[in-house]
Amino acid sequence: QVQLVESGGGLVQDGGSLRLSCVASGRTSSIHNSVYAMGWFRQAPGKEREFVAGTNWSGRSTSYADSVKGRFTISRDNAKNTVYLQMNTLKPGDTAVYYCAGGTINNIYVRPEDYQYWGQGTQVTVSS
Repeated sequence: QVQLVESGGGLVQDGGSLRLSCVASGRTSSIHNSVYAMGWFRQAPGKEREFVAGTNWSGRSTSYADSVKGRFTISRDNAKNTVYLQMNTLKPGDTAVYYCAGGTINNIYVRPEDYQYWGQGTQVTVSS
């Protein structure tokens, strides 16, 4: 079994930056044989969970929601079983719980139902 644990959330002012991390834990063989694409999603109160960014296994292919393009960067370090989300120029509209997701297929999907592993979420609050 694979567990995903996010960290790095917090309160930041409009225009500030945060870096989220997501560490995959469990049996190493399970991680390397089960988790390929990684994604970040977010969910604000009263809204549906939405895709933010995704990366394939190698990290050479990435995808972003239009709302975060040019401000957020997803990256991964497979040696550390970790995926990151660098968030710059944050806006109050970015306030949400951010979730890390892992998929068993090496393809970047934008629908939450296409990911099999989920973290518990980390709160990001951007004040104006």
